[in-house]
Amino acid sequence: MDRSYSILLHAADGYYEEKRSKFYAVAYPVRTEDEALSLIAAERKKTYDARHHCYAYQIGAANELCRFSDDGEPSGTAGKPILEALSGSGLHNTLLIVTRYFGGTLLGTGGLVRAYSTAAKDALGHAEAAVVRPVKKAGISCAYPDLARVDKLLSGSDGVFCGRRSYGETAEITLYLLADQAERFAMSLADATAGRVRLQMTDDAEILTIADRFHSEY
Repeated sequence: MDRSYSILLHAADGYYEEKRSKFYAVAYPVRTEDEALSLIAAERKKTYDARHHCYAYQIGAANELCRFSDDGEPSGTAGKPILEALSGSGLHNTLLIVTRYFGGTLLGTGGLVRAYSTAAKDALGHAEAAVVRPVKKAGISCAYPDLARVDKLLSGSDGVFCGRRSYGETAEITLYLLADQAERFAMSLADATAGRVRLQMTDDAEILTIADRFHSEY
């Protein structure tokens, strides 16, 4: 079962205007509800002269926490369309705020839904995403005569990501392995080095990959 999920790498902006009402959208990566609420409060303070600050956020690998707010707009015309845009993007751990400056003309419920949804989607369209993958974290302690064999095995192994290296009396390498690859790689490593180098499993972890390339621990 694939338990990977996508997240936002950086904040992203969007905009929509209709009948002089201006809708400014911003998407933020967040890890906790407190972080989301803090960003909402900061946005309210920064754009204190705006009429509405509507938002939605979803947090967790399975979006265990979802919240949205119409912030004074008619029920169902702002927060829910923002959340639907966010859910449709496939992004997790993301907050999306749409700030409205009223233009003097009522848009009606259909117009509001369209405006908030369009602004939200515009921000998400500018977003750069990464994939968080659950992995097994492991270590290798490798004598230098075996290092070339180990590096060759690493370069040819799918689902194995290299982390930190250090060089002292031996080469120490941190690895992250997709769960279904751990046992196979451990056997390949032992075979390639005649049992001299073995995989030392440590913890479960999560890694961040961008375009299928290892980026960092998440």
